[in-house]
Amino acid sequence: TDRFPLPTAPNRAGEYAVLLTGDAGTGDEAQHAVAAAAREVCRAEGVGLAVGLGDNIYENGPESADDSEFRTKFEDPNSGLDMPWLMVLGNHDCSGLIPGSGGDPSRGDREVAYAQASRRWYMPSRYYNVALPARPGDGSDPVVEFFAIDTNPVSSYVAQLDPRYYWNGPYMREQRAWLDGALKASRARWKIVLGHHPYLNNGKHGSAGSYDGFVIGNYTSGIHLKELYEEVVCGRADLILSGHDHTLQILEPTARTRGTRQIVCGAAGKAGDGKAHFRHPATWQNFSDHGFMILKVSGGAMTVEAYTVDVTTRTARLAHRMRTTSQAG
Repeated sequence: TDRFPLPTAPNRAGEYAVLLTGDAGTGDEAQHAVAAAAREVCRAEGVGLAVGLGDNIYENGPESADDSEFRTKFEDPNSGLDMPWLMVLGNHDCSGLIPGSGGDPSRGDREVAYAQASRRWYMPSRYYNVALPARPGDGSDPVVEFFAIDTNPVSSYVAQLDPRYYWNGPYMREQRAWLDGALKASRARWKIVLGHHPYLNNGKHGSAGSYDGFVIGNYTSGIHLKELYEEVVCGRADLILSGHDHTLQILEPTARTRGTRQIVCGAAGKAGDGKAHFRHPATWQNFSDHGFMILKVSGGAMTVEAYTVDVTTRTARLAHRMRTTSQAG
């Protein structure tokens, strides 16, 4: 396949601009409307890369690597968004009989396999990293590095069908060691972890360790994902970007996150229930609209722009802009 290439240099504004979407894969009108609105913004803002934060194929993930759902729930809605999409596995991508259970890893493997056939879908393996250079080919430190992780084995609602993927099994041990090593080795100015399930979240699903009212101590609560975020990611990554909750949230870094900021961007296909369920400090949040975000990074600054989308008119409105400047060191 003649794939859309990863960007090799910043855009004319001197930054990398990245479209952030999550929980998009319904194939229905809202997904098409959000994508249409995003197309206009991407054109205007010089966006050269997109991120899909999981739940790429509702409700149970693909039946095969050439399932027609890849066309109806990804390629068709995103036509014109002609760039690589860094794709992350969500619970609906890895579900068997129970939609959203997150317990059938074989379905996630079909999404990895599909990357071979698509110009857009970028998923070389279930977890991976991508670094974008400051200047093409001169060996300078990257401006930004993305670390896409598979959060399903440590947050699924049912036990994994394959024991290799148990929360305490070899797959998670390997992934954790990889993430730890990759974050340690990264020379990028901005380090961004992409994980479908959030560490902190004010929407109805709640935060890692207490997802959906499950008690601490039961793996379904996401307690082991909480440990992964706290022990490997917090204080080392600048951002955790997640979906899962169908809301838009730019949360504040806190002492608990050791300076890492959680962003939830899961409203590209479904919208929230209109209310905050928890009270983590937030810079800006929206629980009722569909939408997406644009991330812009340069050596000196990182900007996140949140857009809400009117589904009937397929138009986007810039709802909030947050800018962080780079501290030297």
